[in-house]
Amino acid sequence: MAGKLRLVVCFKKWTVIHFFPWIVAPVSTIIINSGNVNVKLDWRELPVGLLVSEGEMRVSDSIYLDYQASTPTDARVLEAMLPYFTDSFGNPHSSNHILGWRSADSIESARYEVASLIGALPDEIVFTSGATEANNQAIFGVLAANQTNRKTILVSAIEHKCVKEAAYFFAAQYGHRVEEVPVLESGQIDRNAYSAMLTDDVLLVSIMAVNNEIGTIQDVAWLADQAQRVGAVFHCDAAQAPEAIDLDVVELGIDLLSLSAHKIYGPKGLGVLYIESSLQNDFPPLVHGGGQQNGLRSGTLPTPLCVGFGVAASIIRKEGAQNRNRLKELSSGLLENLRKANVGFSINGDTVGRHPGNLNLEFPNIDAESLINKLQPSICASTGSACNSGIIQSSYVLRSIGLSEDRASSSVRISVGRFSDEEQIAEAVKKIAEAISSLSA
Repeated sequence: MAGKLRLVVCFKKWTVIHFFPWIVAPVSTIIINSGNVNVKLDWRELPVGLLVSEGEMRVSDSIYLDYQASTPTDARVLEAMLPYFTDSFGNPHSSNHILGWRSADSIESARYEVASLIGALPDEIVFTSGATEANNQAIFGVLAANQTNRKTILVSAIEHKCVKEAAYFFAAQYGHRVEEVPVLESGQIDRNAYSAMLTDDVLLVSIMAVNNEIGTIQDVAWLADQAQRVGAVFHCDAAQAPEAIDLDVVELGIDLLSLSAHKIYGPKGLGVLYIESSLQNDFPPLVHGGGQQNGLRSGTLPTPLCVGFGVAASIIRKEGAQNRNRLKELSSGLLENLRKANVGFSINGDTVGRHPGNLNLEFPNIDAESLINKLQPSICASTGSACNSGIIQSSYVLRSIGLSEDRASSSVRISVGRFSDEEQIAEAVKKIAEAISSLSA
């Protein structure tokens, strides 16, 4: 049996979603009866399935607790994307026929939804390949367009690596310098140090809204205001922010802002750079080509991904507040279950002003890598940013908030999300307690 198969099967409890470029095993039975669907499959012969219920997320036999690394694509997002892979596949920049017009209209609708999420105008939204490209374009654009004598870029000590690396790279290219703003033990910007570093030589400030490792939420409005008082441009990496806080670029005073679709239950491979209107005329592109998106970022836009980003943005804008309360409850429940299991731990970062789904926990005298390995394949968590994985070193974020090498190496990031639930949390804590007990023996 050959060909393509899309299988979306809805049970009373589960939604099972599979995409097969080819059929690797036949579907034995599909019986539709009174709205229920029964499927008999040999799961051992099929690709890993995505099992999603209201309040539960499992991949195969694993419990997923790494939502700040990536989120699963929401089924509503996936459903909206599917027609643009097959039926409405036209190039959105083909202006001579109906399929091109439909794709273009769909992208503009998505652009509107993303703009609405952050209080921007649709024309201020530039689609990119991800937040990494958006961050690079923001930093490059400001430096390349600089016609002043300003030469200093400020970034926080706990910025995502793609911001730090881009800042140092482009600073070297254009004869600028980078200074890192220190943070407190909570992960909050050291305000005294920041104020002292804000001189009339500062061209650009780039500080993230919500940290990807320790979840600390910065006072972006104050930081942006202080930067602009000395005439600096303010950029904010907000990839982790939509799940944690409401965003309004006008109220917050942000000039440039980066987002990522796969951090908000959208597809991988797409990001956004918000560029405030007054900056756009002199803002050079990082990617050159056909001059798409008003010349700010060339390349054929991926219609399905743009549509998915738009739906994901719409969902989080409407459901964000409710979801945040839920994440906070789950995070608090996980901590309480750890205490009941007599597991010793301390919380890294701000204990109050943090992402509601983030827990960065130090387990004293336990090697974090060994713990994560011990939990496989049951629990998906991490020792820090996924973008640093494969590099055997403790987190620079944790070291920046004052942790020693040993303490940083004993810390694990656990992040709950939209499809987590209490049963899942209880099971995860049980396995964590067992693993720690085994490692301590």
